[in-house]
Amino acid sequence: MHRESADTVPQGPNQPCPSSTKSHVATTLLPAARQSLSDHAVGTDPPAERTGQRQNRGMRTRLGCLSHKSDSYNDFTAILPDKPNRALKRLSTEEATRWADSFDVLLSHKYGLAAFRAFLKTEFSEENLEFWLACEDFKKTRSAAKLASKAQRIFEEFIDVQAPREVNIDFQTRELTRRNMQEPSLSCFDQAQGKVHSLMEKDSYPRFLRSKIYTDLLSQTQRRLS
Repeated sequence: MHRESADTVPQGPNQPCPSSTKSHVATTLLPAARQSLSDHAVGTDPPAERTGQRQNRGMRTRLGCLSHKSDSYNDFTAILPDKPNRALKRLSTEEATRWADSFDVLLSHKYGLAAFRAFLKTEFSEENLEFWLACEDFKKTRSAAKLASKAQRIFEEFIDVQAPREVNIDFQTRELTRRNMQEPSLSCFDQAQGKVHSLMEKDSYPRFLRSKIYTDLLSQTQRRLS
């Protein structure tokens, strides 16, 4: 009786592969798979990915610097209106303590204003104070010829939508100020200035009184007397 060789037996669709075929597949594919995995695990990243990783590391470094940015007395000395040592000699503990009496007392004091500006810079909100100061200066304008141009500069810098140093005011106040630009007067920014003053008084001022800029400065004036 004739027996058909095993090598010529056809394989059905559900028939398992012979062991010799499995061995051949494993021998052919496994090294390639290992190499692919190795390339992903320890291989060199593509140039674009390396660039992205460098950018991410740079961003983390910059954010780390910002998160560790100090609002301490040492940073404050760099922006004092006078030389730091001279300013400290002129500033008494009593004067610095009075800054906590009211927001307007703080703004009216030369060194109080400088300290508050330094604090706002650490919060990236110094545009509020700069706008308030610009309005104070604007109200001193005596030349009718300069009034309109100064008003326009303030509006474009602080009030207009997407202004480079846009302050946080409501839509109604913004539009009222825009209408005031049609016939500028010394009072055309009064409502906007009042809104920004109120925002700083209720929001930034209490945090300033708790900040290291203020507490360190008080400590320095007290140590000078001891």
